[in-house]
Amino acid sequence: MSRLLLIRHAQSEWNALRRWQGQADPPLSELGRQQAAAAAARLEPVDVVATSTLQRSRTSAEIIAQAMGCDPPIPVPELIERDVREFSGLTRVQIEERYPGFLEDGRRPPGWEQDDALLARVLAGINRLAGVVGDRTAVVVTHGGVIYSLEAHLGCQPGRVTNMSGRWVTAANGRLVAGERVHPLEGVEIQTPVSDLL
Repeated sequence: MSRLLLIRHAQSEWNALRRWQGQADPPLSELGRQQAAAAAARLEPVDVVATSTLQRSRTSAEIIAQAMGCDPPIPVPELIERDVREFSGLTRVQIEERYPGFLEDGRRPPGWEQDDALLARVLAGINRLAGVVGDRTAVVVTHGGVIYSLEAHLGCQPGRVTNMSGRWVTAANGRLVAGERVHPLEGVEIQTPVSDLL
């Protein structure tokens, strides 16, 4: 049985600007680097670290792996964020200007990655990773959309996934079971350098 903690990456530069990212690849902000280090200090030690191949996840995972004394993170390309197409790079205000009423009505632009396609690749990636992890524990740094998709599939109560929060999942014989939600930065105050605020 594999125990996998799927957590959302730390703050990216686009998170700080409140831009939708999807499969775009902005780097972590300085605050994000500090979040990843702070979370690593509060997470349960694990045997393996894995990551989406987008750099906001990869850098978060590298910081965690180094702090925990693990090998470099295992890349899992199936765990990249949902493809949001034309919403990528836009703020909610810009989306409302260009696509009036879409967000409120739950409509999405053409080419948006549908839920079933997202879930299929996420499950494939998790099951493949579980085969590598075996009877060990792993932190898996991924994205909010990936975690929401998996939680919905496993019948979890919906709730916001903030940077560096996530959920434990056990994987055995191709079956996944949801565990507890984890919020390692809850109550943690991180002082951001003034230069990062300018």
